[in-house]
Amino acid sequence: MRIGEAAEQSQLPTKTIRFYEKEGLINPAERQANGYRSYSSKDVHTLLFLKRARSLGFSLQECRVLLSLYRDRERSSADVKRIAKHHLADIERKIEELLGLKAVLGELVDKCHGDDRPDCPILDDLAKAGHDGVRRRHTMPR
Repeated sequence: MRIGEAAEQSQLPTKTIRFYEKEGLINPAERQANGYRSYSSKDVHTLLFLKRARSLGFSLQECRVLLSLYRDRERSSADVKRIAKHHLADIERKIEELLGLKAVLGELVDKCHGDDRPDCPILDDLAKAGHDGVRRRHTMPR
């Protein structure tokens, strides 16, 4: 099948498919006599695997390792679980960071009157953060 059909079946843009091919995540498509790329149903399955893994936030390198493990029938599920646990820890860390940002920004929004006056605690805080050349770090709630 041509790249457009593979894109439709995998629900990925053709640009993404070409990128995955360039990055070695899918095998280079065979070229037909007319020069068009030809993809197999196995390629589409791999694209769907990558789409799902990326939707869960796995990096390209993690996807590469997960694909390798998926293709290895002698794999240990412990290897897969280790990668997933590491990724889950990264997600939890990012959530904590976002919750901290939410708390700080929420405080600033609450302090701002949001009226016609020019004074604004949000802008004041942003100005203070860079005033001394040192970026202030807000503490995150636990």
